[in-house]
Amino acid sequence: MTSWITFLPFMAIVVVVAISGGIFIPGQWYKSLRKPSWTPPDWLFGPAWTVLYFMIALAGWRIWQAQGWGIALGIWSLNLVFNGAWSWLMFGRHRIQAAFVDACAMVVTIVAFVATSWPVDPVAAWLFVPYLVWTSFAAALNLSILRLNASSAH
Repeated sequence: MTSWITFLPFMAIVVVVAISGGIFIPGQWYKSLRKPSWTPPDWLFGPAWTVLYFMIALAGWRIWQAQGWGIALGIWSLNLVFNGAWSWLMFGRHRIQAAFVDACAMVVTIVAFVATSWPVDPVAAWLFVPYLVWTSFAAALNLSILRLNASSAH
């Protein structure tokens, strides 16, 4: 097995995505939006994403160790592009509808990663399951916010 030091680039990539998304944080605009009663408290998002980002990096690293660059790692990379774009679309551009489309693309690429990584490394696939659950929930929340604020959505 390759040394854990090779995990660091995967973690670094995920940290860059997290920071790029973290530049665009909920501000007054988001606070003014109508949200469903089942919206999680703001404090939950930081810890949840910290754990998820670690699992995303670990899954990518495990696939890289098992087969190197291939379709699963390509999907993993594409997913990170969608992941990084969501905060920019939602909080930076105030584009609720575009953010929802992006969230759906994240769900699709998560499912595709699970499907393509399962034969290579089932542990890597399982590492994406909590991410799938959280992102599906976030997409549903995004859609609910879109519907509740239809007049201000783009």
